[in-house]
Amino acid sequence: MSQTYTRLLYHVVFSTKHRESWIDPVWRDELHAFIGGIVRNRKGDLLAAGGIPDHIHLLLRLAADRAVSDVVRDIKSNSCAWLHERKVMPFAWQDGYGAFSLSPSAIPGVTAYIDRQVEHHADQEFRDEFLWLLAESGTEHDPKKLWE
Repeated sequence: MSQTYTRLLYHVVFSTKHRESWIDPVWRDELHAFIGGIVRNRKGDLLAAGGIPDHIHLLLRLAADRAVSDVVRDIKSNSCAWLHERKVMPFAWQDGYGAFSLSPSAIPGVTAYIDRQVEHHADQEFRDEFLWLLAESGTEHDPKKLWE
């Protein structure tokens, strides 16, 4: 085969440092657009973005030669610098993240889930949601190290 064909989709979730409520709804859409630019510059697509003041959800399609860890690192570092340039301080992202692969058939459901984050978190905290995502995806984790 002379070319590479992939469809690499990820639902990525990470929070602000110590889950502080730093993401202001006033500029949240600008943040999502900026993140979309970062992803495009790394040969990917941001298919959906959403969240609430203490965390963000991203639905990404990445190129075969891009590691999800590198793209998430770039999203975090560049968006944090961008926010600091705009005098949004204090602001920092947590060190870790969750990245869950999915099939193309899951795109509509995950997009709807991301779009409904504000309503979803009216009665569920981030910790419970993240534990559910880990369980739903079958992702092994050490509960003692989860919230360090």
